[in-house]
Amino acid sequence: MSDFIYLASQSPRRKQLLEQWGMRCELLLPDVDEDAESLEVVLKGEAPAAYVQRVTGLKLQASLARLKRRGLPPAPVLCADTTVALGRRILGKPADAPEARHMLTSLAGQRHRVLTAVAVGVPGKRSPRIHAALSTSWVTFEPLSAAQIARYVDSGEPMGKAGAYAIQGRASLWVSHISGSYSGIMGLPAHETAQVLHAAGVRVI
Repeated sequence: MSDFIYLASQSPRRKQLLEQWGMRCELLLPDVDEDAESLEVVLKGEAPAAYVQRVTGLKLQASLARLKRRGLPPAPVLCADTTVALGRRILGKPADAPEARHMLTSLAGQRHRVLTAVAVGVPGKRSPRIHAALSTSWVTFEPLSAAQIARYVDSGEPMGKAGAYAIQGRASLWVSHISGSYSGIMGLPAHETAQVLHAAGVRVI
């Protein structure tokens, strides 16, 4: 069994979680000429679960091609993507402060889903072996005032975060209830990640 993986994610939280779980990993980030953001475009009428799994699959394909292109030693590649959904509405990363305020206003006093898809690709002579899983959690925010939301957005924490918040940051003070995977809400579900890594032949506890 392998005890090393590549992590194709720019999220420092995912790397921290893997290291916390005792995993040896090396970042496999996009080249400067790769348009990684274009992979996250939502298709018309796309459901949140279908979206996050499709995007994770595209990221994995791009990462495996990157591994081959760079001539790196073969090893399993881990990808993940997280999205926040209010009903069928997908709340991605806010483009600016006004959009972040709008997202948080929508989430205030509401129960929403956080979906994280995780996939591992094992390079092969002909084609890679793919193992994937989906984590769905529910988060309830207490009602929020416009002033609370404005102060949070001014902190800068919402930028670059799906749904405009980080569960491990200041937004945790607003969470009245969670059902599901806390690490999945952070961006990498522990149980599902262990399952796909084990299926891919990676040594886990």
